[in-house]
Amino acid sequence: MTEPVAQLRPMMRRDRASHALGMRVVVDEPGRAVVSMVVRDDMLNGFDITHGGLVFALADTAFAIVCNEDEQVTVAAGADITFLKSTHAGQELTATGARRARNGRTGLYDITVTDETGDVVAEFRGRSITTNRPFPEESA
Repeated sequence: MTEPVAQLRPMMRRDRASHALGMRVVVDEPGRAVVSMVVRDDMLNGFDITHGGLVFALADTAFAIVCNEDEQVTVAAGADITFLKSTHAGQELTATGARRARNGRTGLYDITVTDETGDVVAEFRGRSITTNRPFPEESA
């Protein structure tokens, strides 16, 4: 199992969805992010394979980290995913994200989701837009 980063950014400390899914931020660097999650029984669909929406959620979390690399709030403008391999309860999935291009307010990012053997489970491509929104205040 991969070890999480020592200190999470405020954005990830407030991310209740990722926390509820048991995601762990392993790498948080400018232009690069790695996030892992162990598939639980309650994450399976009716065919006893990992629900595609949860694979997307893992990739989307890595995307959120990698595209928010400065002091401006950046959000998804769109994303696509291709599922390549099914997974099951007990498997560890890892989403590795990288910046491909960033120009002005827009960016393009690729996220690869692998299983614990290194097999590719999904490929995700996200498009970002930088906003003028302020960061939310941190709770005490």
